[in-house]
Amino acid sequence: MKVVIAKVDEVYFDGEAVSLTAPGSEGQLTVMGHHMPFITTLKPGIITVRGENIPGGAETFGISGGVLEVSQDGVTVIL
Repeated sequence: MKVVIAKVDEVYFDGEAVSLTAPGSEGQLTVMGHHMPFITTLKPGIITVRGENIPGGAETFGISGGVLEVSQDGVTVIL
C-alpha cells in the first residue's frame, strides 16, 4: 500500500509499505493493505512503517499528533 507521512512543508515518508502502526485517538491501530477507509486523529507517540523495501524492515517517526486517513489509494498522515 502507498504511505505518505508529511507536514505542510516537509515529507517524512513517501513509499510502499506492508503496514503502518500509529497512536490513534482511541488507542494503537495498525493498517494493512485493502483496509476499510476511515479518518482518525492521532495522539503523541510513534508511527511505525513496515515494508519489504525499507532498510531494516521498519522505519519509525515520533509525532506530537496529527490526522490519519485510510483510502483506497493508501494511507496519508498529516502532522
